[in-house]
Amino acid sequence: MIPYLPKQFSSRAIFIYLATLAAVTIIFFSHAMKLEFIVIGIVWVLLFFLLANRYTFRWLAFEEGKFVRKLFFTALVLRLIWITFSYFYYIAKTGVPFEFGSSDALAYHDAAVWFNDMGWTVTWDYLSHRSLGDRGYPIYLTVLYSIFGPRIYLIRVIKCLLSSWMCVMVYRMAKRTIGEEVGRMAGIFCCLMPNLIMYCGMHLKETEMIFLTVASLATADKMLHKSQLKIWDVVLEGLLVASIFFFRNVLGAAVIFAIFSALVFTTNRLVGNWNRVVLISWAVIGLAVLAGGTIASEAQGLWDTRADNQSAKRDYQVRKGYKWAEYATGAVMAPMIFVLPFPTMVDVDYQYNQQLIHGGNYVRNFLGVFVLIALFDALFRTKNWRDLSLMGAFEVAYLGIISLSGFANAERFLLPGVPILMVMAAYGVSLVSERNYKWVKVWFWVVPVMMFAWAFFKLGTRGLF
Repeated sequence: MIPYLPKQFSSRAIFIYLATLAAVTIIFFSHAMKLEFIVIGIVWVLLFFLLANRYTFRWLAFEEGKFVRKLFFTALVLRLIWITFSYFYYIAKTGVPFEFGSSDALAYHDAAVWFNDMGWTVTWDYLSHRSLGDRGYPIYLTVLYSIFGPRIYLIRVIKCLLSSWMCVMVYRMAKRTIGEEVGRMAGIFCCLMPNLIMYCGMHLKETEMIFLTVASLATADKMLHKSQLKIWDVVLEGLLVASIFFFRNVLGAAVIFAIFSALVFTTNRLVGNWNRVVLISWAVIGLAVLAGGTIASEAQGLWDTRADNQSAKRDYQVRKGYKWAEYATGAVMAPMIFVLPFPTMVDVDYQYNQQLIHGGNYVRNFLGVFVLIALFDALFRTKNWRDLSLMGAFEVAYLGIISLSGFANAERFLLPGVPILMVMAAYGVSLVSERNYKWVKVWFWVVPVMMFAWAFFKLGTRGLF
C-alpha cells in the first residue's frame, strides 16, 4: 500500500497540465483565456500537487492529535487567504465582492438583508411559498445577518471554518472505513482541493451544504462502527439529514439512500445485529414521516421531470447556436461522471467563473484514474464494496441523478460529490502497484486528450472555427 501521493504522480500531473494549457492556448489563441485566469489556474495546480506530495509524506509521522490540528489550521489558512484575495479581486473586476455573473449570490444576500430588516413574520410568510430546497440558505444567512449584520467577509470566514472542519470529518470517516493512511490522504486532498477552497469566497450555499452532507455521512458512519448506540447520535443524524433537504432535495435523498444501503450491505464485522435493527427502524420511521409531506412531492417532481430538464437545456443550447449540444445526453455523460467536469481553457460566452476554476477541475480529472482503480478494486478484486457501501452508494446515487439531469458537466452541481471522490482517489492512490500502474500511464495520455477535446467541443459547438 502506498501511504502518500508519490512525487512521480504529482510531477507528471503538473507537467501534463502546463503542456496541455500551453497547447490549447497556442492552437486556439484567438480564444485564449485572459492571463489572470491562466496564472490562477497554474497556482492552484501547483499548490495542490506540490503540497499534496509534501503533506501526505511528511505528516505520516504525526500522532493523530497533531495531524488533526495541522489539517484543520492548514485548511483554514488557505481558505482565509483565498477569501481575502477574492474579496478584493471581485470588487476590482465586478464592482461588488461577488463572483462573476453572481445572480444567485446577490439574490441570497439581498434577500437576507431584506428579511433581517422586515422581521421573521415576513420571512416565514415569504419562504413558505418557496420550494423546500430554497429555504435553508436564506434562513441561515438571515440568522447570521441578525447576529453580525450583513458583513460579507465575516460570513465567508464562517464558511472557511465549516469547510476546514469538513476536512477533519472526511479524514476520520475514511480512517474508520479504510485505514489511517488513506484517511490522512483523503483529508489532505480535501484540504488542498481548489474547488472546495474557492467556494468559501462565494456567497453561495455549496459550502454549508457540503458540510451538512459530510457531517450526516460521518455521523452515520460513526454509528455503524459503534458497539453501542446513543440516543443523541440518532437524534443528531436525524437533524442533519432533515437539514439537507432545506438546501437541496436530491442531496438529501442520496444521503438517505446511502444510509439504507450501508445498513443493508455492511458486514456484521462492522455493524452489530442490534445496531442494524435499531438504525433500520429509525430510518423506516424517518422515511415514513418524510414520504407524506412536501419533501416527497418535491423529490418526486424533480425525478419525474429529469428527462424534460435535460431535453430543455439541450434544446435551449441548440437554439442558441450550440450545434453539438444535442449529443450531451445522460447516456453519454453518465459513464464519465466520476471525472467530470472538464476544465474550460478557452474564452467563450463570458464564462469567467469556469475559467477561474479550471485548475481545480483539472485536479479532479487527473485524480479520476485513482477513483476508477478504487472502484475496480472494491467491486472485482478485494470485493470489499459492502464495507464501503455508505460512501459508495451516496456517490453513485447523487452523481447518477446529476448525470441524468441537464447539469452533468455543471461544476457547481457536481461539487457536493467532491469530498467522497477525494476519499476514493486517496484509496486508489494507495492501491497503485506494478499490476495496475499501466492504467495510470494510459491515463497520463487520456487526460490531455480530454482537456483538448473539451476546448475543441466548446468552440466547435458555437461555430467559432
